[in-house]
Amino acid sequence: MTDADILATIGDMVAAEKVLRARIAAGEADTASAQQELAALEIRLDQCWDLLRQRRARTQYGENPDEAHVRPASQVESYES
Repeated sequence: MTDADILATIGDMVAAEKVLRARIAAGEADTASAQQELAALEIRLDQCWDLLRQRRARTQYGENPDEAHVRPASQVESYES
């Protein structure tokens, strides 16, 4: 997977997130299941952003970006901003 592939995936997920949020706001979605879906989507987005940062850091320091890997949600979600 390339950086462009990851960015495209992020774009698709952001679009899906907007649609889901709009459905929730309009009352067109079951709130509980939609909130669970939204939470899962946010975690996957965080993982994609983390993967992209790893790849860019590896490239910056002359390492192989293809050695970057998706980290577990428990690790990505515990990062501090």
